[in-house]
Amino acid sequence: MKASAYVVGPVDGPGAALTDLARRLDFASVLPYGGIAQAEAQSAITPVCYFLFAAVEDVGSLHATANAIRFCPSRRIRFSPLIYFSESPSVEAITRCIAMGFDDVITMPFTTLRIRERISRQVGHNLVYYETAGYFGPDRRDRGTAPGPAAQTRLGGQFRRLEIVRNLMTGINVVRDELHMAG
Repeated sequence: MKASAYVVGPVDGPGAALTDLARRLDFASVLPYGGIAQAEAQSAITPVCYFLFAAVEDVGSLHATANAIRFCPSRRIRFSPLIYFSESPSVEAITRCIAMGFDDVITMPFTTLRIRERISRQVGHNLVYYETAGYFGPDRRDRGTAPGPAAQTRLGGQFRRLEIVRNLMTGINVVRDELHMAG
């Protein structure tokens, strides 16, 4: 696969297990996450970079890294898939990941076949993203955890709706970019 994977998390325990799993998924490279500059340089080589987050005790500790990725000026990084690998199907953890703009939360069992299928959903399909004053990520209006109209209007009343396609050869293609005024 002409994509890179960055493993975000500890180098041992869940991070090491996730690194081993990612290596079995045929990524062009599997690297420990070392910051936005590293990812931007890699995106010139492999236009799509996945950010695979290893399970952590406090999902809130991922907020700064998720925000750095989601609000990065580089389109290739900003629209990158963020996937959290949760050791338990905690509704609270899943809800917090969705609110941070994660594309997917995968719970155990972490089988190669299951993960490969979930990861492949992130490329070659039209995906809708929303940007408000406090949220940037996939369209989650079909879930109770999504920022709703109140979030859109509370901080100025405007939001962007972006439709993208991730392509392993060309990177991130913005198909549609619409600015809306709520209210």
